[in-house]
Amino acid sequence: MKSTLTTALLLAAIGLSVISSSCKKEEDKTTTPTPTPYTCSTCTTAPEAKAANDASSKGIYKGIIIGSTGTVKFDISNDLSTITAVLQIDGKTGTLTSAVSWVAGTSYIADFTGSFDGSPVTVKFSVDASGANPKVISSSIPGHTSAAFIIDKEKSSGLLECFEGTYTSSKPENGTFNILVSRKLGKFGGITRETGDTSTDDVDGTIDASNNIVSGSVTMGKLSGDEITGTFKDNNGNTITINGKRTL
Repeated sequence: MKSTLTTALLLAAIGLSVISSSCKKEEDKTTTPTPTPYTCSTCTTAPEAKAANDASSKGIYKGIIIGSTGTVKFDISNDLSTITAVLQIDGKTGTLTSAVSWVAGTSYIADFTGSFDGSPVTVKFSVDASGANPKVISSSIPGHTSAAFIIDKEKSSGLLECFEGTYTSSKPENGTFNILVSRKLGKFGGITRETGDTSTDDVDGTIDASNNIVSGSVTMGKLSGDEITGTFKDNNGNTITINGKRTL
């Protein structure tokens, strides 16, 4: 009888152990899901710019905005005769138009006007005849009086991507971190602004073979799909953490 009881107890203990182990495995599976990488569902995956426009003021120009945060895309008769600008700030979108026609062999300078978030908007854009030096000369955007722009021309040979993000510092400090990326050229450039400030700082650098974004001798982070993340130390020894996502 004793032997039978002992055997029964051992079998019960083994059964409980198996059940416990099985439950733990199931629990582990449900509590550690693999995160889904971010993908910009509205972003293009190939250049919109036409080859015929690569060396002229015609074409596609993309830019990032700080104040608050956003992007802009100018279409200067890239495909048709249409000349427009799409402005996106803080998740809101507005389409602007220009009354100035494009003329071959000349620079293009024009006011783009329209409505944004229920208010009239004007953004003055200029670019050389060759497509070089695109820039926003001035802007009047209610609620965004200190907006700063960085603009570049997209070429038919390489997609130009816009990333919006943030940074935090052990200083302590936090702010906006927006950059333009050309994977084809292996370069990036952009602007940063501390929260509550009106001045901006430029940032630029290269993208290496491992998709690290490098400014000078500092590896700032890594470009992975439509995301940028990283932690590094600045020249003063402060720890900076950046996070960004592609939005155009």
